[in-house]
Amino acid sequence: MLILDGRFERIRYNTLMNIDRFNEAFLMASELHRTQLRKGSKVPYVAHLMGVAYMVMDNGGTEDQVIAALLHDAVEDQGGEPTLIKIREKFGEHVAELVLGLSDSIGEPKPPWRARKEVYLKHLETAPMEVLEIVIADKMSNLTSVTRDYERIGDELWQVFTGGKEGSLWYYHEVYTVLSKRMNGYLLDSYKELLDRLDALVENQTKLMETL
Repeated sequence: MLILDGRFERIRYNTLMNIDRFNEAFLMASELHRTQLRKGSKVPYVAHLMGVAYMVMDNGGTEDQVIAALLHDAVEDQGGEPTLIKIREKFGEHVAELVLGLSDSIGEPKPPWRARKEVYLKHLETAPMEVLEIVIADKMSNLTSVTRDYERIGDELWQVFTGGKEGSLWYYHEVYTVLSKRMNGYLLDSYKELLDRLDALVENQTKLMETL
């Protein structure tokens, strides 16, 4: 079936996914992240991985991209190089390269947060478009959760983030700046709308605190 995808701004032939391969990727992701929760909540981390994979799939992503979306944090958070080797053996070199391109660090200890993010932002300036299409889905998922939680608890939210308030807001904006120079489409527009909403919420909270 020929699909004109106005969100990734290109035409793709959408083919049926190998459901067995997808299931294997989901099981690997579920096992690797089985004890991990979303920051500041009791939501299993696999919910985020499923959400990112859905957005990639819904926006015309390839089978390898969807699998990489499920595993995008596996190397960074769950085992480093040995995990990357397992992904390569099970899903092939292409998926492994996508996952590597989605990882801002490999192994422990991780570099300092700000330095790590600066290096990753630089990486995004030249990363393959296949990687960026997963990155925007990942960041959209993260920003959706952050904006929703900020509406609920305000500045208390930043306590669970390594970058704190200033660093987190800096990173969300820098991600948009870098990606907007290289791509467009529905998810990027939605990310900007959410970012503007978060900025407005933070500004209103700051003004409220100044009056107390």
